[in-house]
Amino acid sequence: MHRKYLLFCLLGLMALVLAACSTTGEPGPAGPAGPAGPGGPAGPAGDAASVSAADLTCTECHNDTTLIVSKEAQFRERSVHGTGEAFERGESTSCAGCHGSEGAEARIEAGLLPHDPSVEGVTNVSPYSCRTCHDIHTTYTRADFSLTGDAAPAQMENTEGTFDGGFGNLCANCHQIRNELPAASGGEITFESNRFGTHHGVEAQMLLGEGGLMVSGSPSVHYGVENTCVTCHMGENRNHTYEPDVEYCQACHADLDTLDRNGVQTEIQTMLDEVRELLISAGIIDLELDPEGNRSVPGTYPEEVASAMWNYMFVLEDQSRGVHNPPFAKALLEQAKTALGG
Repeated sequence: MHRKYLLFCLLGLMALVLAACSTTGEPGPAGPAGPAGPGGPAGPAGDAASVSAADLTCTECHNDTTLIVSKEAQFRERSVHGTGEAFERGESTSCAGCHGSEGAEARIEAGLLPHDPSVEGVTNVSPYSCRTCHDIHTTYTRADFSLTGDAAPAQMENTEGTFDGGFGNLCANCHQIRNELPAASGGEITFESNRFGTHHGVEAQMLLGEGGLMVSGSPSVHYGVENTCVTCHMGENRNHTYEPDVEYCQACHADLDTLDRNGVQTEIQTMLDEVRELLISAGIIDLELDPEGNRSVPGTYPEEVASAMWNYMFVLEDQSRGVHNPPFAKALLEQAKTALGG
């Protein structure tokens, strides 16, 4: 009996110990990390070939040179195309075809004239950029430097000619006379605007030798230069300031050291100054209206006098002071001087 009692007590004590051990308490802190195990076996080789820089087409343009950065800096800091505010006019239907990147690019790609009825104003218009003139990010190769509209020949909107000057065709899409040439009635011309004359940027027609009033001309020798505007204004390195440099001219004029070759610019500037004074005396330019002397007084004038104003503005807005087409520029100003009694 005594042994049974002791066994019973021992079994009870063991039950109490087991019950106490089965209760889960809070975990203790983690111990230190053990040593790293051995590396696993190598996986099977893949099927893809190794890729080199030549396989990444983006590197054709985006590389470690200044190919793009330099052109962007030239364009943004020194070119009027990149720094001017004229792009804001691109919101207007009548201006969108040339002012602003979106309208100009779409129009030229479609082969339309500046004032084609299908051209519409642009909302949130942006200034000219690389994408205006180049087919950026279409192939993601160097081919993206190709020109908008593939530089197809440009039909003049208000004269009969077609500008076919290589890469310069892209420029001619906008750099042309964009006002209708006035027609005389009974030997007189009437206009109601104080902006009578050609719009800005008439270089294409100056090179073609057309667009003047009561004066006929012929294509300039510079129209025969390969790629026309691009060669003379950008050179071999494609300077995106578009500022002409004597160095570019030396390919044809080896000894040239000034843009004023044979004094052409001096002569034409002198004639412009003379015609301006004659137009003021004739009352067709009012300095009170415009101290710069480039605004006209609306009215009815003899055809010769109104033509003098048109021809003066034509040469003035060409901005080359005769370089683009010396004989034609001189003939335009000679008509003006004769008509105004100069």
